[in-house]
Amino acid sequence: MRREILVSASPQESWVALLEDGQLVEIMFDRPDQGRLVGDIYLGRVEAVLPGIQAAFVDIGEEKAGFLHVSDLLGEEEDDDDNGNGGGGGRRSRKYPPIQDQVRKGQEILVQVTKEPISTKGPRITAQVSLPGRFLVYMPFSSHVGVSRKIDDREERSRLRAMAKEMMPRNSGGIIIRTVGEEITRETLEREFQRLHANWKKIQRRAKSQKAPARVHGEAKLISGVIRDLFSDKFDGLTVDSKEIHNEITQYVSNVSPELLERIHLHDDPVPLFDKHGVEEEIRKAFVRRVDLPSGGYIIVEPTEALVSIDVNTGRYTGRKDPEHTILRTNLDAAREVARQLRLRDVGGIIVVDFIDMESQENRDKVLHELRSHLGRDRARTKAFEVSDLGLIEMTRQRVRPSLFQSLTAPCEHCGGTGRVSTPATVVRRIERSLVRAAVEKERSLVVRVHPEVALQVIEEEPDFLQRLGKRTRIELELRDDPLLREDEFHLLAGPSEADVTEKYVLR
Repeated sequence: MRREILVSASPQESWVALLEDGQLVEIMFDRPDQGRLVGDIYLGRVEAVLPGIQAAFVDIGEEKAGFLHVSDLLGEEEDDDDNGNGGGGGRRSRKYPPIQDQVRKGQEILVQVTKEPISTKGPRITAQVSLPGRFLVYMPFSSHVGVSRKIDDREERSRLRAMAKEMMPRNSGGIIIRTVGEEITRETLEREFQRLHANWKKIQRRAKSQKAPARVHGEAKLISGVIRDLFSDKFDGLTVDSKEIHNEITQYVSNVSPELLERIHLHDDPVPLFDKHGVEEEIRKAFVRRVDLPSGGYIIVEPTEALVSIDVNTGRYTGRKDPEHTILRTNLDAAREVARQLRLRDVGGIIVVDFIDMESQENRDKVLHELRSHLGRDRARTKAFEVSDLGLIEMTRQRVRPSLFQSLTAPCEHCGGTGRVSTPATVVRRIERSLVRAAVEKERSLVVRVHPEVALQVIEEEPDFLQRLGKRTRIELELRDDPLLREDEFHLLAGPSEADVTEKYVLR
């Protein structure tokens, strides 16, 4: 598989796209107004301790207080991992000392953001601070030495673990060697550890000199973080369209992995980088409900407040004779596309995929295996459960920040975010009820202003509407279309001058 990184940067925004065999699978962006918080370290002040949910709210100086669960207080990290953001959800089932015995209201505490604010929720934070580097993650409050699970070779894992334990000074913290640290030398490992340890000392001094709430350390910006965390010999190339950023990347890579320099390219073509690779079009497609499959089937992606539902349909693909084979092929295509769409849209939380029902258990297993194998390429933690009797696969995906859809869009003013508006016939009935109410107020003359679609509904379907309502309400009525109104909005104005608005109905 050919893997590439595309970087498009300007003073206003930065975009990073990951391609696999020329197909967009992941997109990240950074803008000044987005305020990325994950990885930042704060000196916070505890606002409230809630024993009922074993959590505390900590003021870190942002719009919303951070949420600190008892599982994210200082404790030993047992599992090897490949990120430096802490806050694993698997620790929830273990027993912890009551949070009210560990923190108190008004206490100052050093915390790190592990999840961006999403919707009405504030940021998720942890006291288990970690500092990610190129080859390792340094955890100053831990004594654990681990190796990334993605390094499969047992002998290499043992070598790295032994080397790290031998290299680490006593009582200096813990580390996790990252995937890119495979085959690393002791000299390189020591050099990065010393740099991260020195950085931690600076953070501590900064925290002592600050008054809570205050930010004491900012995580690397998007492009720097991607180069540090992702760019390795597993990528065939990195192309950037900014000469300034190209120089920065080249300088950094020449110090940490000079063998990768030949894979870095500057895009100087007059055709924009993202247009040349079809990235802009793929980003637009990431907002549509329907995604077509190669077989002719399609999936429907519906995000909701509680979960994301994905429905699989055969569409125009009907196969030849064997319906089970037709269904299997569609479901396999869907499994691959679902895994890609989750990465592309950066969807997190609970996800339910409604595959087409399969009678064969063997075929169910094939679909689940296909889904899991493609989810294995995802940098976010995922877990997919067995296919249910209804053909559903329930799964979870780590949520660190709002999805691409939430980040780049806002609720529609017309429909309030539902995606639907009242039909013209429905609006006409609401107008009728409003005129009846207006008759009680003894109105004598009204102008009804409506969207042209509603006016057309009255003219074509109910030409006697005004005459019938006028006779019933004893109000002189006049209908006027107004293209500036929304489809399900209407105004009742005192006529004939229309100087005074008696009622304004905005229907949602």
